Amino acid sequence: PLFHCFGCVLGVMAFINHGSCMVILEKFDPLLIMASVEQEKCTGLYGVPTMFIAVLEHPLFNKFDFSSLRTGIMAGSNCPIRVMEKVIDQMNMTEITICYGLTEASPVITQTRQHDDIRVRTETVGRALPHLEVKVIDLGTGKELPRGQQGEVCVKGYSVMKGYYNNPEATAQTIDEEGWLHSGDLGVMDETGNLSITGRHKDMIIRGGENIYPREIEEFLYRMDGIRDIQVAAVPSEKYGEEVGAFVILNEGANLEPSDIQDFCRGKISRYKIPRYVHFIDQYPMTASGKIQKYKLTEMSEEIWPERR
Repeated sequence: PLFHCFGCVLGVMAFINHGSCMVILEKFDPLLIMASVEQEKCTGLYGVPTMFIAVLEHPLFNKFDFSSLRTGIMAGSNCPIRVMEKVIDQMNMTEITICYGLTEASPVITQTRQHDDIRVRTETVGRALPHLEVKVIDLGTGKELPRGQQGEVCVKGYSVMKGYYNNPEATAQTIDEEGWLHSGDLGVMDETGNLSITGRHKDMIIRGGENIYPREIEEFLYRMDGIRDIQVAAVPSEKYGEEVGAFVILNEGANLEPSDIQDFCRGKISRYKIPRYVHFIDQYPMTASGKIQKYKLTEMSEEIWPERR
């Protein structure tokens, strides 16, 4: 949406600066998007992962011509590897990139480049933009971690906000004395400076003292036939504190049971990471900007599984 930093800065302002033609739809509708791309011969397409998934899985997808498409941006939330591969192969978006950022950073922090190899373009969110510094720190000590270790992603540079309006307390909690903005996101930086986002610190599931990162389980289950989209969230548990819950959207015509999901995991991921609870859902609770609200899935779990222990 244009009121969001992604749509406003990366969309409208970038297009105006380059004299590009914009095709703006009144609301998100996968059918209307496909028709507009074909009719207007669009060369680029922006969206969050859930939007691209809705287009790819639409029953009329194969009826439309995407040959004019070349590039675009997928951002706003974690971009599943499988979805990126499909967008490149099936929508002709061979130069699509992934951006990672925050509204507080105006918004982009890192971005893949169109000439990066396929692994970088599908498995990472790229390198820091010019004039920005990015580091990964230990959540406990605040010290910068070596490459390859997971911690909180922090950014420093010209595009970082001055602070939250009339809220110095929140500003002090987010930006430290050295000017580093603490994102709340967990990530790993490789030896070449490419960043991979592994989840949100607040989304981490703690089951009996074990730290479980939903993104890892989601990426694994995206490989399973019949699954259109999946979100993993914490389910409150009297015994373990939290259990793993999987909220699954199935492809049209797919017929799976919760036990099928669990059986697919057995012997392939650690036992404590296998979803104890599985719920099939038609759509996820989302913000106006298309981000999935995981905390609402956790709230829903208390009604779906009142007998949980």
